[in-house]
Amino acid sequence: MIDKKYSTYQNPLIDRYCSKDMSYIFSPQFKFSTWRKLWVALAEGEKELGINITDEQIEELKANIYNINFDEARKIEKEVRHDVMSHVKAYGLQCDSAKGIIHLGATSAYVGDNTDVIQMDEALKLIRIKLVNLINNLREFALKYKDVPTLGFTHFQAAQLTTVGKRATLWAQDLILDLEDINYRIDNMKLRGVKGTTGTQASFLSLFEGDHEKVKELNKLVCEKMGYKSSYAVSGQTYTRKLDYQVLSVLSGIAQSMHKMTNDIRLLQSLKEIEEPFEKNQIGSSAMAYKRNPMRSERIASLSKYIIAESLSPALVQATQWLERSLDDSANKRLSIPQAFMAADAIIEIGINVTNGLVVYENMINKHINEELPFMATENILMEAVKRGGDRQELHEIIREYSMQAAYRVKQEGKDNNLIELIINDDSFKMSREEILSVMDPKNFIGRAPEQVVEFVKEYLDPAIEEFKEQIGMTIDLHV
Repeated sequence: MIDKKYSTYQNPLIDRYCSKDMSYIFSPQFKFSTWRKLWVALAEGEKELGINITDEQIEELKANIYNINFDEARKIEKEVRHDVMSHVKAYGLQCDSAKGIIHLGATSAYVGDNTDVIQMDEALKLIRIKLVNLINNLREFALKYKDVPTLGFTHFQAAQLTTVGKRATLWAQDLILDLEDINYRIDNMKLRGVKGTTGTQASFLSLFEGDHEKVKELNKLVCEKMGYKSSYAVSGQTYTRKLDYQVLSVLSGIAQSMHKMTNDIRLLQSLKEIEEPFEKNQIGSSAMAYKRNPMRSERIASLSKYIIAESLSPALVQATQWLERSLDDSANKRLSIPQAFMAADAIIEIGINVTNGLVVYENMINKHINEELPFMATENILMEAVKRGGDRQELHEIIREYSMQAAYRVKQEGKDNNLIELIINDDSFKMSREEILSVMDPKNFIGRAPEQVVEFVKEYLDPAIEEFKEQIGMTIDLHV
């Protein structure tokens, strides 16, 4: 027998990935209670400026902000085919004395657009707190492993050494740049305000009998009552859709940073140097029981691609709006903005989970260093040998020949790298075994990496998250 509960499509962003907190921000309850808060703010502002609205009417509206009669609204929308008017009427059914002043002078975009801004603002604040926690995890990881040498890679080919901690600062720096973008966007978020059908405020000018100052004051009052400093100076029927693009660009930036970080983790896990958390009963592959796939990092990468692609939607919407407005933004916005936020919420939560439990395999890291370090150490050995009277050009040629022999031995014969032994046994270098081996300490090749980690954390990372330190300490249990 078919279970009807599972007979329709279920959005995996809600069912599998994002948090309840983020899902709530884009829920009907949050949306329509915000509409009602906006109607209360409008009525309060109009009353304060002389419109005949009573305290009793406003109290009645306030008493019914959250107990939304969804069933009634759905029935009415079937008849009127208009979502805002269906909720005006449904609200009026609960507020008999106030039903005549709900939405007075306003157009649909008054509740729709202002709520969209508020939802994005609240969602950005939630993203910010989680991002700070992720950055703090990387802070702890970078400091813990600041002195642990590891092969650097350029072009995914072995390069000069860095440290495990220094590499983590590269991930953290990208995320701090994203945090700065979030801060800027939150600090500069504006409402659409009280603007009327085409942005001219004509209906409100009529309501206040031509008093321009009262119209301006109403706009200011509503913004303040909703917790905002200002609204956009001008609008058509809607706020500029440029804002939607700017907000999703921030999410795209986070997705780019997360994708890069988790690509690095996946590569390092393939090298068996670093591993994301792997639970006791977790199955890596249905066929290959030994596998430990980096599925959390892969999930981040997958959702990150989705966010980056989704950020194109508001760009297209903004570019193709007609004059004071056209409705080809509406269906797109209902999908792209909430889903981009839910996906962003998911990748940061998974990122917190991953960075809470990263495992570093220092023995494997040292094995890879020892395979490559002989080639890298030759420049230091060459300089020391020249100081002792050796001819640089002759010694350079000897090292070149030995390097080719060692490379053939490693690649063609599958044997260990014997380059240093070849140099030790050559009297041309005038250095003892002990002197040559002392040059081979990996910490001689990491430059200022440990100091850079400490300086980065103290001078850049800590100031970036200081404001939010009371909200640090988040742990994430993934749904799947």
